[in-house]
Amino acid sequence: MSVEVCEIKEDKAIEVDLSDKLTKEDYGHFLPAVEAAIQRHGKIRMLVVMRDFHGWTAGALWEDIKFDFRHFRDIERLALVGQNRWEAGMAVFCKPFTTAKIKYFDLTAIEEAKQWIGDGLKASVTH
Repeated sequence: MSVEVCEIKEDKAIEVDLSDKLTKEDYGHFLPAVEAAIQRHGKIRMLVVMRDFHGWTAGALWEDIKFDFRHFRDIERLALVGQNRWEAGMAVFCKPFTTAKIKYFDLTAIEEAKQWIGDGLKASVTH
């Protein structure tokens, strides 16, 4: 499997770790977790970590496009963490498909990405 999902409940955030090539079947694995989090929290934040990631199959790309249109306004922040120059370009590519604030981080800055995803969440819960 090329996808692992971890929900960070107190932060209304989902971490998705991607490796290898993403397939349509992989979407069947992680989309239910993402959609359940959206149902529980309304807007969520996503941390997508790409390690040794080689893109999408055609079927996976179609699933991604459908997800983007269905959840255009449901993602508040999207942190993309990767190792390659083309992955950095994904932050620009994703902008027309979401209202989320999007930021790219190099894999060496994963802790900074996690902090950015969580910024303001705990403070907004207490007010």
